[in-house]
Amino acid sequence: MPSDITTEHSRKILVTSALPYANGSIHIGHLVEYIQTDIWVRFQKMRGHRCHYVCADDTHGTPVMLRAEQEGIPLEALIERVHGEHFRDFSDFSIAFDNYHSTHSDENRVLSQGIYRRLDQAGLITKRTIEQLYDPEKEMFLSDRFIKGGCPKCKAEDQYGDSCEVCGATYAPTELINPYSALSGATPISKASEHHFFKLGECEAFLKEWLNPEGDNPPLQLEAANKMNEWFEAGLRDWDISRDAPYFGFEIPDAPGKFLYVWLDAPVGYMASFKNLCEKEGLDFDSYWQPDSDAELYHFIGKDILYFHALFWPATLKYAGYRTPTKICVHGFLTVDGQKMSKSRGTFIMARTYLEHLNPEYLRYYFAAKLSDRIEDIDLNLEDFTARVNSNLVGKYINIASRSAGFISKRFDGQLASTLEQDGAKLVADIQAQAAQIAARFEARQFSEAMREIMALADQANEYVSDKAPWAMAKQEDQKQQLHEVCTAIINAFRLLSIYLKPVLPKLAGEVEAFLNIAPLQWQDIDTLLIGHTINPYRHLVKRIEQKQIDAMVEASAATLQQTKPSPARHGEAQQKKGSAAKKAATAKDDDSMIQFDDFAKVDLRIAKIVKAEHVEGADKLLQLTLDIGEAQTRNVFAGIKSAYSPEQLEGKLTVMVANLAPRKMRFGLSEGMVLAAGPGGKSLWILEPHEGAQPGMKVK
Repeated sequence: MPSDITTEHSRKILVTSALPYANGSIHIGHLVEYIQTDIWVRFQKMRGHRCHYVCADDTHGTPVMLRAEQEGIPLEALIERVHGEHFRDFSDFSIAFDNYHSTHSDENRVLSQGIYRRLDQAGLITKRTIEQLYDPEKEMFLSDRFIKGGCPKCKAEDQYGDSCEVCGATYAPTELINPYSALSGATPISKASEHHFFKLGECEAFLKEWLNPEGDNPPLQLEAANKMNEWFEAGLRDWDISRDAPYFGFEIPDAPGKFLYVWLDAPVGYMASFKNLCEKEGLDFDSYWQPDSDAELYHFIGKDILYFHALFWPATLKYAGYRTPTKICVHGFLTVDGQKMSKSRGTFIMARTYLEHLNPEYLRYYFAAKLSDRIEDIDLNLEDFTARVNSNLVGKYINIASRSAGFISKRFDGQLASTLEQDGAKLVADIQAQAAQIAARFEARQFSEAMREIMALADQANEYVSDKAPWAMAKQEDQKQQLHEVCTAIINAFRLLSIYLKPVLPKLAGEVEAFLNIAPLQWQDIDTLLIGHTINPYRHLVKRIEQKQIDAMVEASAATLQQTKPSPARHGEAQQKKGSAAKKAATAKDDDSMIQFDDFAKVDLRIAKIVKAEHVEGADKLLQLTLDIGEAQTRNVFAGIKSAYSPEQLEGKLTVMVANLAPRKMRFGLSEGMVLAAGPGGKSLWILEPHEGAQPGMKVK
């Protein structure tokens, strides 16, 4: 990234956001990324740079195919409908793509198949027959996200076929313990199939050099670069880039019945969307994508897809003869009120539900006030959201204009003075002096710092208003000229702050431009003053948020999502339609972090006495416990607490166990419950011990 962020030399910049998947609606968690990207792009355009922002719907893969089947509509009809819904939601949040395309396009097919051919010619494609899990009921091979079972490393149940969410281990789906299809619940069978692989390991030297955090212009934040080192240490494996029919995607050249894996053609969708834009506007595609391009390429993504964008994607580009990204800007996730978005609490808020109750620019401002250049999760605290919007946007920023515009209209026929009084001139100069600092904050994606500095300037402007008290001047005929100059200074301060806030609040900025009777504001307008100019009468620009609006949105979110049936998603939870009751219970997770009392009452917690504890042969983490819970027979439980306790430390102790947990068959025997423990794990683990007087079999209420 150039250190010079002035407008003297216009930059060529291509920007993308991750492609939203075409089997679901946009929610406010998605919007973190698109709002962040849009703010950065708008800033670049205000600076006078040639900046193009492209995106597309990610349409291929098994989940979209299954969603269309579930709805009983053609695939093309589904992706067309979802494309329209996505684009409408983005547009209503003022996310201004230069082109919003689809990965199911001719441009993407030609580019994706061309990249495959180039990689094959470079000797980086290999074919081999592998054993793959197959759903005998659905009659299809199962992708990693549609196979679930026990983690082969930590034994955690209900894990996906590629990685464990508990211990972070990665593995092949065939390594899962007791695997089952997340589509039908059937036990998959192993079936041989020839697959195509990209030799990622042969790209390691290039990737290490490209990712070097010590370089002049590292493409990743330091936290992301450190994560890369972990993956390098684990070893880069060949990447399976093919899928068998039935599959919705592009066929691999000269390989009938074999399709490119969605994660190969999806990022190519960035190129395809830009190619489509180039054809519409006469731009030179090659000048942005050739290896020696003088353009800059920025990808904004969430931390969950870092692996694909920082390893597979640059390696694919490099060895297919294209340029690599200038920077991959990684962000964290969104929580609401400090917790994961929840359906039952009404905080799993869809974009459309938000729009039906609140001004979209409020969310843009709030996200900007939280976002930094670090990979951190951000929290939408609804109470803080209300207070910050009402205090900062309405009470500070908009208040500046509302306290002076009326005097200009009524006393001076809407015309600003030709000069500023001394203190007003100093205020305006102080605001102008922060332009370079605020521009640097925007450039570095340090939006929260930019908002903090802008609001500090708004405080200065409000102090000036309070000190000068134009309402008092208006009562003194001999202070008419001073009133004119003071109000003109206030309007100029408001205009300058509007320039700084325009990337964040584009719609509001447009209303400010109409009020001030000026052309669209550009960054260089900071150097000029608005004097001797006629403005329009002031009309209220924004309203305060009322608690009833928040309550209505939360209530509507809970009601909407209770009516929404979940569908399988590549990055989401798969829906299990058949299978045993135990498997259904394990699979039917949702995002709720709160439960009802009736749910808690189903859990039978009992005081248990550890009658016997012993090591388990062949198990690194388990101890076998014999528990007395006041029944005729003892219970046998395998507990992963060996790192924290020896058998001798446990025998004779009282603890707490879940007595009505379905028995689990393990290779060491049957586990008939679960003991409760606290702590992060390893040696830092403590079983729960009740006070003296508790007896085996007592219920914990």
